[in-house]
Amino acid sequence: MSILYIIVAIIFFASILAAKNTRKTKKNLPPGPPRLPIIGNLHQLGSKPHRSMLKLSEEYGSLMSLRFGNVSTVVASSPETVKDVLKTFDADCCSRPYLTYAARVSYNLNDLAFSPYSKYWREVRKMTVLELYTAKRVKSFRHIREEEVGSFVDFLKQSASLANPVNLNKKLMKLSGSVICRVGFGMNLKGSKLENTYQEVIQGIMEVLGSFAAADYFPVIGKLIDRITGLHSKCEKVFKEMDAFFDQSIKHHLEDESLEDDIIALLLKMERGETSLGKFQLTRNHTKGILLNVLIAGIDTSAHTVTWVMTHLITNPRVLKKVQAEVREVIRNKNHITEEDIERLEYLKMVIKETFRISPLVPLLIPREASKDIKIGGYDIPKKTWIHVNVWAVHRNPNVWKDPETFIPERFMDNGIDYKGLDFELLPFGSGRRMCPGIGMGMALVHLTLINLLYRFDWKLPEGREAKDVDLEESYGLVCPKKVPLELIPILTQWT
Repeated sequence: MSILYIIVAIIFFASILAAKNTRKTKKNLPPGPPRLPIIGNLHQLGSKPHRSMLKLSEEYGSLMSLRFGNVSTVVASSPETVKDVLKTFDADCCSRPYLTYAARVSYNLNDLAFSPYSKYWREVRKMTVLELYTAKRVKSFRHIREEEVGSFVDFLKQSASLANPVNLNKKLMKLSGSVICRVGFGMNLKGSKLENTYQEVIQGIMEVLGSFAAADYFPVIGKLIDRITGLHSKCEKVFKEMDAFFDQSIKHHLEDESLEDDIIALLLKMERGETSLGKFQLTRNHTKGILLNVLIAGIDTSAHTVTWVMTHLITNPRVLKKVQAEVREVIRNKNHITEEDIERLEYLKMVIKETFRISPLVPLLIPREASKDIKIGGYDIPKKTWIHVNVWAVHRNPNVWKDPETFIPERFMDNGIDYKGLDFELLPFGSGRRMCPGIGMGMALVHLTLINLLYRFDWKLPEGREAKDVDLEESYGLVCPKKVPLELIPILTQWT
């Protein structure tokens, strides 16, 4: 008997037991597709749930009910319904449901991204905003970003002189990893526990966190199913590798008290009670949980954003030519490029926004949970309902975006829409209380990297390949990177 038959049989009998304790109540729920017994709508998700949910919403509406095993959920897919979730009823649906593997990798929900809405979460959120990601602190790490981008440019010069293709996915992950290791952990990526495996570990964590785990939808038997499918063992593997890196970084700080200017140093001070976190005493697991967010958000956001920008530019030669002309006109013969130069690069800012729109890094936000009965758009949303925000659908809404499948940066000219959480047509970082607090840190590296890539080099595809051959498909996980690595050849120019 195949594994699939075993899983179906287990789910069937477990759900019969669970159904005995379930009572139906009449609610005016949002419309949704018919459900299968036991599994509900899980069979309709496919390998890329954000795409499947978009198709379903086109038939059942921008606020749609789905059932995943034992879990009732609604999906918001338009700027209007998303605004209700993330702003109007933010306080009532900003908590998180318990996610089995998120709890494991976040040290029992001792982080910021996955922990439920509570006093602890509010204190950690305040600490990240006021201590970790202030404009002053972002600026204080500027020399690290400039040094690491400078090293990356030197590597590209060497590759250009040899006309060697560069795997931008891999090299940009290394660049982001190097910056985050120095900024957050006070150590170089080279020589660390993650030196040779960081890309696999980060990607593995993202895949685990983005998985629709059976344990979350079938409480009685889900963990056994995840053991059969391998999800449980995969989670344990990446968790142990990540934990070893955290232990190494913390030990490094405990042995060298001169390390005071990074994120671990601040968290260790809180552990010792030298700095306050409200009424909470930070433990080692709290420290590691917060470091998880620093590690995965910092590396993935910057690296994959730049990769997607370069992907869309190489497949749109007109846009590439136009943005390079702007960058070279503004920078001119300036030897020292800075992050602040982005303020004078209006078209580049449009290119970045359009990349966020058409290739959002998090197309399906981490699910929220209603903390009480609420009404959205006239429909009942019962307490404990999971709420998914489908950013992918919002960014492709034809009522908002003309020709939504086409890459057109000019659509942002004079429309005032930005990505900082106030405009519900464009939400790459979410909005409301759960919005990503590290935007400034991540975007500083994105801006500096892109300006250097576009100013100093021309770019072409490897011989025999054309723009139409570039794959634009995304992988699926908590963050969705480009599925097929982007290989480009840098070309030396007079600005190199």
